[in-house]
Amino acid sequence: MDKERIDGCFLEEEADLIKLQFTDLFGRLKMVEMTRGQSKKVTADGYPINRFALGGLRKEGAVLPFPTGLQDKAENTGLYLKPDMATYQMLPWDSGQENVAGVICDVMDSNGSPSPIDTRNLLKETISRAEQLGLSLYFDFQCEFYLFHTDDEGRPTTVTHEVAGYYDAGPIDLAESVRRDIMLSLSEAGMEVESSHHGTTPGQHCFLLPVRYGVEAADYLQTFKTAVKRIAKRHGLHAAFMPKPSGNGDGSGLHTGIVIRDKNGNTDKETAMHFRCGILKHLRDMMIFTNPLINSYKRLAAEKCNAVQPEFPATIWEEGNDKAVRYTEDRNGIVTITALFPDPSANPYLVLAALAAAGLDGVEKKMRTPECDENPKFPETLGVVLRELDKNAFAKTAFGETLCRMYREGKQEEWDRFCSFVTDWEIQEYLYRC
Repeated sequence: MDKERIDGCFLEEEADLIKLQFTDLFGRLKMVEMTRGQSKKVTADGYPINRFALGGLRKEGAVLPFPTGLQDKAENTGLYLKPDMATYQMLPWDSGQENVAGVICDVMDSNGSPSPIDTRNLLKETISRAEQLGLSLYFDFQCEFYLFHTDDEGRPTTVTHEVAGYYDAGPIDLAESVRRDIMLSLSEAGMEVESSHHGTTPGQHCFLLPVRYGVEAADYLQTFKTAVKRIAKRHGLHAAFMPKPSGNGDGSGLHTGIVIRDKNGNTDKETAMHFRCGILKHLRDMMIFTNPLINSYKRLAAEKCNAVQPEFPATIWEEGNDKAVRYTEDRNGIVTITALFPDPSANPYLVLAALAAAGLDGVEKKMRTPECDENPKFPETLGVVLRELDKNAFAKTAFGETLCRMYREGKQEEWDRFCSFVTDWEIQEYLYRC
């Protein structure tokens, strides 16, 4: 990164438009777009945004009542975007006749301090906590998603014409060219992908994203998901990061690898063991953030069957904790902890913050296997973890009371709407015989 850009100016002549990007509480990427000429004032003073921009939920096109955390008129609730100039990059997938660049922003209060509901800052604070313990946390991802056709009006469907399976190649893999376009576009933006291949069921695809440090890893994943959706749309397809988009196919996961290094850059088996135990100990506590959708718990179902009912037991993995948190050591002695339960619909900053906070608790308390559940039982529905959030001491300590309260209110509204919705399964199952 050149000095001029770090000092706070968008001086890249090739950029006609600048996108100020930020992530709302529930993981949606938001943005404000402007010409390059307006950027100097933004980098100096920040850019004011409406506090409702961090809500993220919609109902029939209308903005829902916002959580009480940002409605208290006794508090100063003005919010500002502060560009992180180290994240400035050209966006080939957004560029056409105009060249577009993007920069990721932190969300600040009017007094210049980080907003308590800025999930990117939350991850920064968690990574800083690790650094105070003399540890550095590196993350990589195996991210799965589906490519579906769109209808005549451009709306997404769950239809795929391909029949390819695990690691299949073209011509049976009809989307091979789409994956290539994704990889090359990301490479052009300076974001190399480690590899990609076809997933286990028709329409599913898998990308391996390389190791990155701390917040940079979450920035990378959020940008990757946006690029995939943009490029898929260019091919007339819809990229779905929904964890279980079909009752007939496999679910899509976000396998998150974690490497813990000490001050000398080495990995330590005992530290990794404590970290893994911390994740297992707090697995249920963090799932409202790592598996945030009603649909998430259908992917987590233990039994692989063509179930289409709205809820079914997700009590335990077939092979115990190997399906939740895996411990591996490569030929160079590098130890990796891999969390398999998160799904790609989640807010990347909350996923990494939750895993890091849980693991660090294990390290600080030197947790061992007897203290954590080697056969973790997952909750059956989002409603279960939602009811537990008010008493979730881990979440309130790791994320703060304000964020947890606002997150719960948003998810409660989502759960209430689902509970009152009559599904196709219910009509098929009950209409005839009742």
